[in-house]
Amino acid sequence: MFALACLLTAAFVPVTIKIAERFGLIDNPSIRPHPAHVHTKITPRAGGLAIYVGIVVTSLLLLPLTKYLVGIVIGSTILLILGLIDDRVRTFNPYLRLCLLFLAAGAAVISGIGITYVNNPLIGFLQLGPPFNEQILRLDQIIIPINIFGSHNIVLFADIFAFLWIVTLTQVINWSKGVDGQMPSITLTSAVILGLLSLKLFLAGDPNQLNVGKLAFIVAGSSLGFLFFNWYPAKIQPGFSASTILAFLLAILSILSGAKLATALLVMAIPIIDFLYTFFRRIMQGRSPVWGDRGHLHHKLLALGWSPQRISLFYMATSFILGGISLFANAEGKFFALLSVTIVVLLFIVWINSFGDLSKRPGLDNGSKT
Repeated sequence: MFALACLLTAAFVPVTIKIAERFGLIDNPSIRPHPAHVHTKITPRAGGLAIYVGIVVTSLLLLPLTKYLVGIVIGSTILLILGLIDDRVRTFNPYLRLCLLFLAAGAAVISGIGITYVNNPLIGFLQLGPPFNEQILRLDQIIIPINIFGSHNIVLFADIFAFLWIVTLTQVINWSKGVDGQMPSITLTSAVILGLLSLKLFLAGDPNQLNVGKLAFIVAGSSLGFLFFNWYPAKIQPGFSASTILAFLLAILSILSGAKLATALLVMAIPIIDFLYTFFRRIMQGRSPVWGDRGHLHHKLLALGWSPQRISLFYMATSFILGGISLFANAEGKFFALLSVTIVVLLFIVWINSFGDLSKRPGLDNGSKT
């Protein structure tokens, strides 16, 4: 499954490049300015088309057609259409884009993908009253029966939590595609870790985790197939569609793999912390958090002279290390590992913003050689 998804995605990238050039789905810095972009050459966008083909075709061929898979395909299709429009239109309103993202997340949640419980990592350390002194925090107390994609119950708090989780993680990954190879490096690593987690749970006696693990490796294979063409210097950019489709699936995988949100938080800790820092930084500066700028961590690393390859390898290596920790740590261990990483990364970001100019040296940008 990993190999098929990888080969299909890689085989369809050249086709996607021709389609992008034919229909004007290109990133031209001279006519499509964006404060967060660091590219200097004209590059085809619409990378999500190849990723969509690789993931959806492989999944429909090799996975059982469950209501979950139907919701995933519908949500991915919405994100593909949204992304292609975003690639074509020079100034797509980010609030309208966010509304369509809500629609895709809603398709997944209506199909039955929800977070019915979360482990409480603080039970042994804080003396809290009910319900926060329970090992498991239940989110399935209010249930509303409906009949969409088959018989299904709307589990109010569980579905709201899942909806917000999918939307937030999708935005996190979308904000982490600033340099060539960065985004597929993150999704490749994260999908492999979530796949290994599902296989671990399958071997422990949960038969439902086998198909979740298969889907995870399909996502990983598609990420690798795209990475071949997105590595510096990139022959194609992911665009909005590629990052959102892959992030959408990672969010769903973290839910289906036994609601292991702590694992997803840990393996994607660096982009998540950067997202939160950037989000609140923009608000504190009196600006909208959804309008881009050049204040992300990858922008700061570029300013320090890091190459795009080094930045992508940094994200990949840290995700693998943190993901390895998450596979063997319990809930408390994951919590304290995440807390430690958060403190270190925040201090690093603050240091770069405050004193980074002292060690800045010229470096490669993310586009053509100059």
